[in-house]
Amino acid sequence: MNPDPSSDSARAVLERLIEEADAVRLRDFLGTLAAEEVVRAVSRLGDDSRARLLAALGPEAAAHVIDQIPDVQAVDAIELLQPGTAAAILHELPGADRADLLGDVDEPVAEAILGAMEKGEAAATRALRDFPNDVAGGLMTVEYLAYNEDRTVGEVLGDIRANAEQYRDFVVQYVFATSRDGRLVGVLRLRDLLFARQDRAVNTLMIPEPLTIKSDAPLDEVRAFFDSHTLYGVPAVDAEGRLLGVLHREAVEEALAERSDDTFLKTQGIVGGEELRTMPLLLRSRRRLSWLSVNILLNVIAASVIAFYQDTLSAVIALAVFLPIISDMSGCSGNQAVAVSMRELSLGLVRPSELRRVWLKEVSVGAINGVGLGILIGAVAWVWQGNPFLGLVVGSAMMLNTVLAASLGGTVPLLLRRFGVDPALASGPILTTVTDMCGFFLLLSMSAAILPRLTGG
Repeated sequence: MNPDPSSDSARAVLERLIEEADAVRLRDFLGTLAAEEVVRAVSRLGDDSRARLLAALGPEAAAHVIDQIPDVQAVDAIELLQPGTAAAILHELPGADRADLLGDVDEPVAEAILGAMEKGEAAATRALRDFPNDVAGGLMTVEYLAYNEDRTVGEVLGDIRANAEQYRDFVVQYVFATSRDGRLVGVLRLRDLLFARQDRAVNTLMIPEPLTIKSDAPLDEVRAFFDSHTLYGVPAVDAEGRLLGVLHREAVEEALAERSDDTFLKTQGIVGGEELRTMPLLLRSRRRLSWLSVNILLNVIAASVIAFYQDTLSAVIALAVFLPIISDMSGCSGNQAVAVSMRELSLGLVRPSELRRVWLKEVSVGAINGVGLGILIGAVAWVWQGNPFLGLVVGSAMMLNTVLAASLGGTVPLLLRRFGVDPALASGPILTTVTDMCGFFLLLSMSAAILPRLTGG
C-alpha cells in the first residue's frame, strides 16, 4: 500500500522510505506527486538523504528527479554517489545536461565518474565540458543522426531501425549528411528520406549548404540568429565546418532565462548569483554579508556629507524631509540608465569603449527629466514652507543630481565591463553611494550658501 501524502509531509514520507531503502515504494510515491511537489520535497532533504534517494530509485527515475531539482542540489548529490552509480544516472540525461552537471562537480569526482562511463560517451561529455555554458557549443546536444553523404537511403533507414532503442530519445526532425572528414554538407527532411527509393544516395536528396552556427558563437549571437530565423534547431560546426552537434531553440531560451535570473540575483547583492534556502546557513550569510558590508561602508561615506553640514541641517530642519526624496529619485533615474546599459551590453548593441556616446545620450534624458522633477519637487517645497528660496535649492539639487545619476548609470556598467568587473554586481552600490553623496552635498551646500534666505535672517 502506498503512503498517503496527505497524512504527512512529502518530505517526511520520502525520508521514511529512504531509511527503508524501498525503491519500488519510493518510485510509486514520487509518481503520486505533482512536479512542483517533487521539487519541493526533494529539495528539502539533506544532501545525504538526497543522494541515497537517487541511488535507491535506479538510473532512469533518478535522472528524472535530477532533471527537476536545481542544478546546485543535483551537483551536491552526485558528488556523494559512487562513480558507477552517478555514471549510470547521468547516462540517462541528454549529453548537454550531463556535461553541464559534471562541469560543476569537483574535478577529481568528475574524472572518476567519466572513468566509469562508456568510452564514447565519456569522450563526448569531455568535449562538451570544454565549452563555456554561454556559447553555442555549451548549449548544443550531441544526440543527432548524421550519415556519410555516400550512404544510400536503404542503409540509413536500416541503421535507424536497427538502433531504434538507442535513438528513441533523440529529437529528430532532420538527418544530417557529412563528408568523409566530418564536414556538414547537407540536411535531409525525414519525409524525403522515408518516401525515397532505397537505392538513392543521401547526397541526391539532401538540402545542400544548410544554415549553421559556429560552436564558439556567444549566447547573444545565438539569440540574434534565432530571432532572424524561424528554425527549431540549427547544426553547430567548428571552424572547419565539421558537425559537432545541434543547437535547439529551447536550449537557447532556457540559457537566456537562466542568465536573466542570475543577473537579477547579482543586482540584488546575492554574490555568486545563486542561493537556495536549503543551502548551509553560514554559506548564505557569508554571501550576503560580503555585499552588505561593502554597502554599509559606502553609505557611511555618503552620510559623512550630512555630518559635515549638520549646522545647516539644524538651522533649516525642513531640508531633512527632502534628503531621502532626492536620494531615492536620483537612484531610480540612475538604475533606469543602468538597466538600459546592461541590456545593450548583453545584446552587443554597445561596446565598453563607447563611453562618450552613452554619456551624451544619458545627459540629454537626465536633463529633461531633471528639469521636470526639479520643478515638481521645488514647487512642493515652496508651497509647503512658503519660501521660494527653499523651492529653488531643492529643485536645483534634484535637477543636477538627476543628470548626474543618469550619466553615471549609463556609463558605470561600461567602465566596469571594460576593466573586467561584473557590472551586474558592482553597478548598484557605486551608483547609490555616488548619487546619495552628491545629492546630499548639492542640497546642503547650496542651502548653506543662502542660509539667511532660508531662515528669514
